[in-house]
Amino acid sequence: MTWTRWPWRATIRECTLRGHLSQSEARRTGHSDCSKPQKTTQVVPAKLKITRLEAFQVPIPLKSPVQHASFTRTHNDTLIVRCELSDGSVGWGEGLPRTYVTGESIESVWRHLEATDFQPLCGPVLGAPADVVRLLDDFQLAEVAADEGVTPRECFGNAVRCGLELSLLDATGHSWQSSVGELIARLPQAEGLTQRRSHVRYSGVATASTGLRQWRTAMKMRLYGFHQVKVKVGTDGVDDVQFCRRLRRVVGAGVDLRLDVNEAWSPDDVVERLRLLSCFQITSVEQPVCHQHVDRLAEIRPQTSVPIMLDESLCSLEDARRAILVGSCDLFNLRVSKCGGLITCLRLAALARQHQLGIQLGCQVGETGILSAAGRQFACTVGNLRYLEGSYDGFLVKERLTRQNLTIQYGGRAPQLTGCGLGVTVDERRVRQLAESRLRLI
Repeated sequence: MTWTRWPWRATIRECTLRGHLSQSEARRTGHSDCSKPQKTTQVVPAKLKITRLEAFQVPIPLKSPVQHASFTRTHNDTLIVRCELSDGSVGWGEGLPRTYVTGESIESVWRHLEATDFQPLCGPVLGAPADVVRLLDDFQLAEVAADEGVTPRECFGNAVRCGLELSLLDATGHSWQSSVGELIARLPQAEGLTQRRSHVRYSGVATASTGLRQWRTAMKMRLYGFHQVKVKVGTDGVDDVQFCRRLRRVVGAGVDLRLDVNEAWSPDDVVERLRLLSCFQITSVEQPVCHQHVDRLAEIRPQTSVPIMLDESLCSLEDARRAILVGSCDLFNLRVSKCGGLITCLRLAALARQHQLGIQLGCQVGETGILSAAGRQFACTVGNLRYLEGSYDGFLVKERLTRQNLTIQYGGRAPQLTGCGLGVTVDERRVRQLAESRLRLI
């Protein structure tokens, strides 16, 4: 990420507009106030049905290009989903297609949306969070072709699944006067995982750079007070040893440094590259090889003391089960959009816990406030996260789409969101203004 501003000076507030809206209007606009737990637990869930579903293609420009070994990104083609329920409650979801991660592009997303029959979502009555899970588990996307040259995996379609799931969780949360964090905590999938927190701390990210920019990046990590920093390595033209040396010298010995290779290394080079970098007290390395060679990590792990994390090769339950069977990793990187939503992230976290693997809650470059809020709900609900990334809105995107600014504060600190649903208010007028395409699904 490129740190162009210092937005911690703007205090993050959960703007619930207390006393200004009726309960019905609050649900429709997403302003309902769930900040009082005693009221939340007393609400009897309404019996709900989906009455309207819309999709929007919204281009989100970045403030400056973000480069890593796999890609240089200047903007996102973002999928935004709006869900309306029978009581008028409205929810919003977001999905970010990535061809080099899940095999999706915005074009394949639109093919999925146009080919899929969403009418079966209208039938079931929703009276509890478990009903939402059953509805989503039973729903199937149409089979569509991937872009030319792309071999689809089980995660193909996850951006659509994520946008749909988040919009439904957000809407039901508003109706049932509960946060999404409270909803997912009630699910059987969350058993043994929950650890509610009022604040969390995010990592900083040092993107690939050269020369003077490396020193500037290091100084920003130190001045912002991050306790953990992810270092992007493997980019052509960047001396990774020099970059890590400069970072370690500036941030000091007390800051946790980890690496993200974004599939750039050859399997034959991993052990030697880690040997050269391990003197900087590296605590993990993320996706050192491309997905096609991921199984070779099983033979590499015993040869290095640096724990290996999967990212591009960890996008579904099928990916996770294969990794456990082969023994290719020590940690899972869960990212809400690439994994298809919060419910799959819960299931992956449970699988990791069962097999004594660590987990990171990651993010994708250029998430708007919708995905940032989803990540915050998960982070404040699920315990034992080794690392946490996200809520970089003010640093990265020109359009966050939410009225609240969720950008992390000094030290990477961020508060729990106390509003209903995702805890944020989406600027619907702005979404419709920016949308390049829109589609009525129901």
